[in-house]
Parts: sequence; structure tokens; C-alpha cells
Amino acid sequence: MNGKVYLVGAGPGGEGFLTLRARAVIDAAEVVLYDQLPGEEILASLPAQAEKIDCGKYGSEHTLEQDEIEELLIRKAKEGKVVVRLKGGDPFLFGRGGEELEVLREAGIDVELVPGISSALAVPGAVGIPLTHRKFASSVTVITGHEDPAKEESALDWAVLARQRGTLVILMGVKNLPAIAASLISQGKDPDTPVAIIERGLRRDQRVTTGALARIGEIARQTGVRPPAVIVIGGVVSLYEEGKEIIPL
Repeated sequence: MNGKVYLVGAGPGGEGFLTLRARAVIDAAEVVLYDQLPGEEILASLPAQAEKIDCGKYGSEHTLEQDEIEELLIRKAKEGKVVVRLKGGDPFLFGRGGEELEVLREAGIDVELVPGISSALAVPGAVGIPLTHRKFASSVTVITGHEDPAKEESALDWAVLARQRGTLVILMGVKNLPAIAASLISQGKDPDTPVAIIERGLRRDQRVTTGALARIGEIARQTGVRPPAVIVIGGVVSLYEEGKEIIPL
């Protein structure tokens, strides 16, 4: 009989942000295929008896390609194993969990989603930036800053995004931030719109960089901003106060 695959979200970092369901599923795992984003604390807590397979992407270096990961998930499940595919944040928010779900279903594998707390929600809040606020934003839009390079054209409509008066949250956007800012401004976004870049959110070495949309790309370059980071664009960023961040213990 086939085993079962759990697509598990580890949250934005640290065991304190794991859900109870995620903890229970991880502890029962016989095989864990993990990315690097869950962080050292969670990875150190993986069960000793489980087979652990690193599937992380470190810059341009991929430990395993996506099709290899999917093949492993199927093979281990067909061996009758309880398999956990462990991802940072939530598997279905730019985590390729949807693609893995499709492949597993096509192979006849039993699969369950264990949602995780997305960094798009948790990280801005941890530094005192509310994504919605009656004075500033009644909507939130979350986009990827790194689309599939195989696409012939972007799926993002920058004219629509520039007109929106709510909060814009960008994941995986550090490398393309100058181009993103230029696209928004070219489509009418106010160049003075405040922006915050939150690096390594909810970790001991988290850092916040702020600036106006027109200058944020240059500021990020000068200060050496590096991924992983959550980028927040909109009036709510004006509520950020330096020194009032939540620093994990």
C-alpha cells in the first residue's frame, strides 16, 4: 500500500510559529524533504529516526530540481512511507505546493495540506507594520517578485497594481526591486510612497530598511539588502518605528 505525503508549512521561522498540526505531522514522519527556509531551529527538531533529504535552493544552486523532488515524493510514498514535504511559510503561497499536489494526485498518492503562517502576514506585523489600517489601506495584494523565467510575458499587470490604494506585499523581490519600483512609478504610483524591506524576519538577525519608492532600489544596494526578505509598499509603512520590532528570543 502507498504511504501518504503531507505538504507542511513551517511558518516564517522558529518552532514558536509551527502549528500544532505541523508539529504532530513532522514528529510522525518517516521521510522529510525540507527546504532551507524553515530555519535551523526547526530543522534541528526533525525526528532522529526520519530520513532527511535537503531540497533547498541556495542562490542559483539547487540541491534538487523540482521534477526530482516530485519523483522522490512519489517514490517514497509508494514505498509505504509517511512523507513530509517541509516548506517555509505556507506551501500554497509561492511555495510550489500546488504543483506538487497536482503531481501527487496524478500518481494516486494520498496527500494532505498542513497550512503554515505566511511570512507575508507575520513578518510585517512583527516589526509594527499593519497590512491594513483604516487610515491607509483597506486591501492587501501579495505578489511574487520572481516569476517563472520560462514565461513569455509577466502575469503581473503593473498598471493595475500601481492604481491600487491598498498595501502591496512582495515576496522574493530583492533582486528585482529596482525594476519593480520603476514599473510601478512608470504606471503612475507616487514616487514618494513609503517602502519597507524586512530581511530575515522574526529571526535574531532581522533588519528593516525603509525609503521612498523612487529611491528604495538604490538604498537597498547601498545597505547590502539580501534575501530572504519581505517588501511592503504603501501608507502603512509610515507606522513603522525603528527600535520597536519584535526580536525573537
